[in-house]
Amino acid sequence: MTKSVFYHAGCPVCVSAEQDIVSLIGSDKVEIVHLGEQKSRIDEAESKGVKSVPALLTPSGNVLHLNFGASISDVKG
Repeated sequence: MTKSVFYHAGCPVCVSAEQDIVSLIGSDKVEIVHLGEQKSRIDEAESKGVKSVPALLTPSGNVLHLNFGASISDVKG
């Protein structure tokens, strides 16, 4: 993996964190995944270790959980 992946659910906490991540890392180095709109990627996020959103998956495979917005189970609905 060469890019970071930022998973979020579209809540205000997530959108604010997304803006900060893109500003810090650069839009060319991060893939944004809105799990509320891309529910097919929830299993992927879980398999990578995402427990809550917003979360940033680094290229080395570390998951950084940021400002708790929602648990993955909440996103699953």
